[in-house]
Amino acid sequence: MIIFSFGLALRVQRQQLLGPRAPDRDHSRLSRRPDPTGRDATASLIGPAIASAGEKISGKITVSASVFRQGLNGIFLEVSGKSAVDTAGCAEEQILNCSQTDADDGVGCENDDEEPVAMIEESRSGNEAANSNDSDWSMDCSTVVRVKTLHISSPILAAKSPFFYKLFSNGMRESEQRHVTLRINASEEAALMELLNFMYSNTLSTTTAPALLDVLMAADKFEVASCMRYCSRLLRNLPMTPESALLYLDLPSSVSMADAVLPLTDTAKQFLAARYKDISKFQEELISLPLAGIEAILSSDDLQVASEDAVYDFVLKWARAQYPKLEERREILGSRLGRYIRFPYMNCRKLKKVLTCNDFDHDLASKVVLEALFFKAEAPHRQRMLAAEESACMSRRFVERSYKYRPVKVVEFELPRQQCVVYLDLKREECENLLPSGRVYSQAFHLGGQGFFLSAHCNLDQQSLSQCFGLFLGMQEKGSVTFSVDYEFAARSKPTEDYTSKYKGNYTFTSGKAVGYRNLFAIPWTSFMAEDSLYFINGILHLRAELTIRH
Repeated sequence: MIIFSFGLALRVQRQQLLGPRAPDRDHSRLSRRPDPTGRDATASLIGPAIASAGEKISGKITVSASVFRQGLNGIFLEVSGKSAVDTAGCAEEQILNCSQTDADDGVGCENDDEEPVAMIEESRSGNEAANSNDSDWSMDCSTVVRVKTLHISSPILAAKSPFFYKLFSNGMRESEQRHVTLRINASEEAALMELLNFMYSNTLSTTTAPALLDVLMAADKFEVASCMRYCSRLLRNLPMTPESALLYLDLPSSVSMADAVLPLTDTAKQFLAARYKDISKFQEELISLPLAGIEAILSSDDLQVASEDAVYDFVLKWARAQYPKLEERREILGSRLGRYIRFPYMNCRKLKKVLTCNDFDHDLASKVVLEALFFKAEAPHRQRMLAAEESACMSRRFVERSYKYRPVKVVEFELPRQQCVVYLDLKREECENLLPSGRVYSQAFHLGGQGFFLSAHCNLDQQSLSQCFGLFLGMQEKGSVTFSVDYEFAARSKPTEDYTSKYKGNYTFTSGKAVGYRNLFAIPWTSFMAEDSLYFINGILHLRAELTIRH
């Protein structure tokens, strides 16, 4: 088997530029005087190399750099590898334009004597490499070196990168040594060259998402914040797909949490949340999504779900599919996913099941259920205060989503008769959206083992032929059961803001039947929704229904 390898030498020769220095940066150590000692320093990049034809090679990548401290003249970058055969010589020139600089960095190329920035590749034979005075290259077979020469301005690199600033100004320990080492993978070489090009031209030649991500990672590694912002902006402008969004969310935390990258990750989260907001519609697709994608979706306030109970059921289904082992599942639910379930908006029957669910740690389950019950017991204004305090938090556990079925507060009595009092609050905007013929349903509540619900309607009054607000009580379909119930509807109104009874009656329910009033307040819709309406208190319509089982 023949193993090919090559060495690549990047020679970076400093030019004496007289451009302005970056504001708020100390370049006092970046001397333009020649080094009387003639010393230089070397840096090496250790990692697997890749041949230009695509073959994998073995060996190490060595970058020797004449580090620019006081008295030194430039940087020399060399990449070496092992080779079993010689390679034909080659020559190649690439021009890097340094006519543009980052205005924020305040560094320019103002020296008319400076030569164009260029990269020149050349090769030398194995004997020439062996006879070179670089004693650090210990190769057990002939070496082929391709040299690239770059004329650069160390103030430009130093101004754009704290990493290079430290390197050039004795900020790093290696700058005092003859040999310094930079460790990168060979796969990073193309991204590094793009990064260096950007530091001169403020542009990138690459336009694909994978290549831009590579440059973004290199920019983070070498602390070039302006390039990170540039890559982030380009990636945000590319068409977003579920695959690319998940790729952005999978970036290392050191990168994804950087200020320059946060707009990109936020855009990816918003894309996933908008695409999968109806989780019941995408159940099969969502089950295969990774954790970061699920977190982005569950954090949204705009999920189109019937109730928070549906969110809880989905989270358990996903966790059981992705983490078959109970201990791992408990860990991920406790440390990552549990925070996105808004337990205070689950109904009490479901909360009882949480306490006995083996997937949750018992102490955690007890804590979230107790917290949910305390929240339900709070007065509405206190609940709104808690939600406002939580609005800036990641979990937002007290913030209500846009549920298809509106949450209700229920008080149950067993004696002297089976009875329940149900409170339903509707926002003014929700009522406005009912016009001209809409309806909104409450979550189910139970009395005597039977499920009921409330529904608010925008109806057409048969007498006045105008729209009006109606309220109905329905029984969920469950076999052929009949149920006799006394009921009363009430609403809070100004100026006392007390609940005032509107209608009462009795009804024998059968499955799927409902009873109610088409015009609860006996006024037209326009009067009901007017700014001076008696029934909206701080923008909320407060409704109450009392149900009592007849014996």
